[in-house]
Amino acid sequence: MIDPKTLSGFRDYLPATMIPRERIVGCVRDVCRSYGFTPIDTPAVESLDVLLGKGGDESDKLVYRVRSAKAEKEEAGLRFDLTVPFARFAAQYVPQLGTPFKRYATGPVWRGERPGKGRFREFWQCDFDTIGTTSNAADIETALVINDLFAAIGIDRFEVRVNNRLLLNGLLDLYGLSDRAVPLLRSLDKLPKIGRDKVAEEMLKEAAVTADQAARVLDLAETTGSNEEVLARVESFFAGAPNDKAAEGLRRLRELLSVANAAGVPDGRFRIDLSICRGLDYYTGTIYETFLTDLPGIGSVCSGGRYDNLASLYTKQVLPGVGASLGLDRLIAALEEMKHPLLGGATTPADVLVVQFDAARLGDYQRVARLLRAAGVAVEVYPDAKKVGQQLQYAEKRGFRVALIAGSAEFEQGVWKVKDLARREEVAVPEAEVVARIKASR
Repeated sequence: MIDPKTLSGFRDYLPATMIPRERIVGCVRDVCRSYGFTPIDTPAVESLDVLLGKGGDESDKLVYRVRSAKAEKEEAGLRFDLTVPFARFAAQYVPQLGTPFKRYATGPVWRGERPGKGRFREFWQCDFDTIGTTSNAADIETALVINDLFAAIGIDRFEVRVNNRLLLNGLLDLYGLSDRAVPLLRSLDKLPKIGRDKVAEEMLKEAAVTADQAARVLDLAETTGSNEEVLARVESFFAGAPNDKAAEGLRRLRELLSVANAAGVPDGRFRIDLSICRGLDYYTGTIYETFLTDLPGIGSVCSGGRYDNLASLYTKQVLPGVGASLGLDRLIAALEEMKHPLLGGATTPADVLVVQFDAARLGDYQRVARLLRAAGVAVEVYPDAKKVGQQLQYAEKRGFRVALIAGSAEFEQGVWKVKDLARREEVAVPEAEVVARIKASR
C-alpha cells in the first residue's frame, strides 16, 4: 500500500480551510475590479530564460526545473512568482492592450525553499499590478488596494510598512557603495529574521564593505519614530550631501502619506520602515510589506513594490510597473494560528440542508431546493431518507445554518419546518414564504 501523505512543504486544504480561502480570493477579485484592474492568467511553466536572473542568485536556486518524458530543446521551470511572468506577458501583449495596463491574477507558484512557519514550497499568490507609468499615483493606489483588501477580508488589525529603494540607493551613493547594492540590500532584507549583528557580518562577507560602512547603513535602516520623525531624520541625514534619488524617495513617501490621509485611510495604517527593502533585485522604488498586528512573527502577508526595469529584459519598450502580492497560504496559516473567526469551521458552502424525510417526496425536496437556489441561497438535499436525527447531526457537523424539514403532515398542511440549527429553534412556514423567511434570517 502507498502511504497517503503530502510532500514536505506542500499541504492539502480540507473544506473548513478551503471555503474561507475561496472567500479571500473572491475579496481580491472584488477589490481589484473596484479599482479597474482586469483579470489575466499566465502558464505555470515558463522558459528558464524568462525565470532566471530576475530575482537574484538566491531566487534562481529556488526555481523548480521541469523535465518532460521526451527531451525538449527549451529548458523550462515552474514560476516562482506572478510578477516575472507578468513582465513577460506585458512585453508580449502591451502593444495591443495599451498603457497604463492594470491587471490582477491569482494562482499557485513554486519555490524549492526550506519549509517553515507559514512558508510552503507550493503556495498561492494574489497579485495586482499597474504597468506603463512611473506616476507616484500608481504607487499610492497600490497601497490603497492593500488597505482595502484586508478590510474586505475582515481583518482590521494590520500595518502596511512602506519604504522606497531610492532612499537606500541614495545612501549607497553617499558612501560610494552603489556597485555593491545587490548584496547589501539582500543582506539588509534579512534584518528582521537574523538581527543586526548577523546582517553586519554578512554585509562584510558578501558585499566586502567595512564594519563602519555596514554600521552606517544599518543605523539609517533602524531609524525609529513617527512617520514624520523618520522622514525628518532622513531629510536631515542628507542635508549636508543632497542626493536626487533620496530627495525623490522622500517626496514619494510624503505624498503617499498625504493622499492616504486625504482619502480617509485610518491613522497608523501606513508606517515608514527604512529597514524593509525586499530581497528581490528588480525593485526600484516604493516597496510594501504588510504585517498582522496580532501575529507579526509570521512575516509579511502582502508585499510588493515598484519595478521600473523588469520588462526591459524582454522588450525595448519602456514598461515601468508597480504592484503587490498577497501570500494566500501564509495568510491562511496566520488566521489558523490566530483562530480568526473568518475560519469558522464550516465544511459546506451551503446555508440550508433539506432533510429527506420521505424518499417518495424527493421531487418536492428538489423543487423547493431549486426555488431557494434561484433566489441565491445555496442548498443541499440529503441523499438518503435516514432518520431525521442523523440528518440533523450531519447538518450541525458541517456547519449548515438552517435545516428544512417536511413529512406527510407538513405536505398536507402546505408548510415546511424551518429549523435554526444554531439556536435550535423551529417554526412552521407556508411554502410560499419559505424563501423570504430563510433570506431574512441571514
